Formats: sequence, C-alpha cells, structure tokens
Amino acid sequence: MAEQRGDQRDDSRADAPDGAEPRAGEVPREMARAWRALVATARRTVADGLVVGTSGNVSVRVGDTVLVTPSGVPYDRLTPDDLTAVDLDGRQVRGTLVPTSELPVHLAVYRHTGARAVVHTHAVHATAVSTLVPELPAIHYMTAALGGPVRVAPYAAYGTEALAGNMLRALEGRSGCLLQNHGTITYGTTLDQAYDRTAQLEWMCRLWLTASSVPGLTPSLLSADQLADVARRLQGYGQRG
Repeated sequence: MAEQRGDQRDDSRADAPDGAEPRAGEVPREMARAWRALVATARRTVADGLVVGTSGNVSVRVGDTVLVTPSGVPYDRLTPDDLTAVDLDGRQVRGTLVPTSELPVHLAVYRHTGARAVVHTHAVHATAVSTLVPELPAIHYMTAALGGPVRVAPYAAYGTEALAGNMLRALEGRSGCLLQNHGTITYGTTLDQAYDRTAQLEWMCRLWLTASSVPGLTPSLLSADQLADVARRLQGYGQRG
C-alpha cells in the first residue's frame, strides 16, 4: 500500500465536535462516517464473493465530493488515513492514494442520475450473463426493483470514457446494468441500497443461468405488464413511519 505523506495523516482521523467547524486538515464528521461505511461495503463485496482481490470498486457522494476506493489496495488494509476523494470533475481533493481506475464510470453516474452511492463488482454469474445476452431476461419479479429488464452495456476497456458512455445508455431508466465481459454496476440513494441492488442482480443472473441449463426446457419469463404491477407494489413495500 502506498505510503501517506506525514502532513496528510490527520486528514481522515480527526472529527470536529458536533456543531463545530472542522479545523484545517480535518475531515468533516459526515465525510469520516461516509468513508467508514464505504470501506465496510467494499469489504462486504469480498466477503460475499462478488469480487476477488482488488477487483471492483465502491464510491459514495457527500455534497459535491465523491469518496472512492483507491486503486490496487486490498480492502482489508484500508484505514481512516486512506480516505480518497475527488470532486465531480475528477480532481483529487483528499488523500494521497490514486483513486480507482474506474473513476470515469462512477463520476458519470453521479453527473447523470440522483445517485448517492455506486457499487461496481466482477460478480461471476452476472459477468457470465453479460457474455451471453444483450439483456438479462425477466426471470424474477425483482427485475422491477432495478427499473426493468437489466441491459448489457457493450464492451469497452476498463477505466475509459467509452465504457462510461456505454454504461449510461444501458442505465437509462434503470438503477443497474451489466458490463459486457466485465461485471456489474448499480447505484442507489445509500450504500446499502446500491449494494443490495448488486447482490440482487447477481442472484437473478445465477437464477437465470440455473434455469436455462436444464436440457429441453426454457424458463418462463415475466411480461411487461407483470413487471409494471410489481413496480407499483414495490412503491408501498417495507416499513412506514
């Protein structure tokens, strides 16, 4: 892991007392909390088998600042001192570690949607599906939770604006998509929501691959009307109050 400069060491360690303005060099309390949540989410992608090693990446937006996982650093080694952040133009504003190479796709999502968090993985089943079809068939009603049948963005090299552009087109009207021969990307209003969408997408891909593998049988799929009905039902799903 790259070494931090001594004059940066307090960046993500110090929280200002509640109601107080942070001193120069300190990280605002909200940003420090967001970094802890981001690291926890990144580690969860590994624990749940959605990424291997340092593949995949996670980001969260705090105001006009985007906190991102750094490039090539194992998530279990990340500390508060490793906080890495850029502005919406990609200029690094905090930390000394190089941001993820997939920064263009993260920033594209924030610029064109109301996302507050983005999760990118190399999940096995989802990546497999991305090599087979242009769209994940509507194998389960939770397809509606992602906005409809999940599209596959055409392949482009990782870390490029071309990939970001392909992704945005696949995301139109959706909160997640597959990246051909690459993986998944989902977003949400919170890190938990973005992560849950990633996990759900991987599960649906696994389900479709499993059902499709039975010789002589073809999986039944849901119609547009059935998905629309589920989308209406989901609006009232969960606890209230």
